[in-house]
Amino acid sequence: MIDPANEIGHASPIGDLKVTTDIEEKLARIGITGTLYKLYLTAVGLGGASVTEVAAKAGLARTTAHDALAKLEAEGLIRFVDHGKRRFVVAQDPGVLLERIEARRQMLEDVMPVLRSMYHHESGQPNVRFHPGPDGIRTTLWDTLSGGDTVLRATLSMKELMAEPGLEEMERYLSERARRGIWLRVIRSAERDVVPIWPSSQEQRRELRYAPSAHTLAMTCFVYGNKVALISSARESFGMIIDSAEFAAFQASMFDAMWSLSTPASAQP
Repeated sequence: MIDPANEIGHASPIGDLKVTTDIEEKLARIGITGTLYKLYLTAVGLGGASVTEVAAKAGLARTTAHDALAKLEAEGLIRFVDHGKRRFVVAQDPGVLLERIEARRQMLEDVMPVLRSMYHHESGQPNVRFHPGPDGIRTTLWDTLSGGDTVLRATLSMKELMAEPGLEEMERYLSERARRGIWLRVIRSAERDVVPIWPSSQEQRRELRYAPSAHTLAMTCFVYGNKVALISSARESFGMIIDSAEFAAFQASMFDAMWSLSTPASAQP
């Protein structure tokens, strides 16, 4: 039998927490509002107390509180401890909120390609998004992993990418792409390469070819799903995403034509 004396602390009541409107607004953004908000902060403030005590402190009827506490338990924010005929409420470590957000982010990441595909199909209209500045370039870059395809077509201008978003950001992006199992079929211009990195690699799921010397690829472009992403030089500093099935199909055909004319680079295991 669990001993409530060991399981349940006696922290200061909610009034001593100096809860601000700012906290209430931020928790509301992740769905902890109204009754849930009152009960969660009461449970955190009390550390551990019976359902009746938590409900009374929050100014709610016991039946109303019990249903809302069940929802908080389902979210992993509190847990119930039974001792004899009494049921106690114990707040979980607030760090569980971060885990909750990360789990939802991962879930949205998994379904985003399907949602984007449905959105484009229903709207039937092309959509162009312009993202200025270094933050815009990073936003555009990371969006290229949302197409849902297993192969990503890209022309990379290495000289420009080393300047913006920079080597560190590109390494994070490429590692995440490989982790997701997305192959990168990439064309580069030898004259735009500044360092000998990112060769063809089975492990990194990357196949590299070099464009004919007569064609200099001085801008980065990705084709993925129904979208085409363009990343400028650091001087012009912008990213642009064109969401159009017809334009993406056209760019994919143009890429494949250039791919057939390009020279395969030596592969690494």
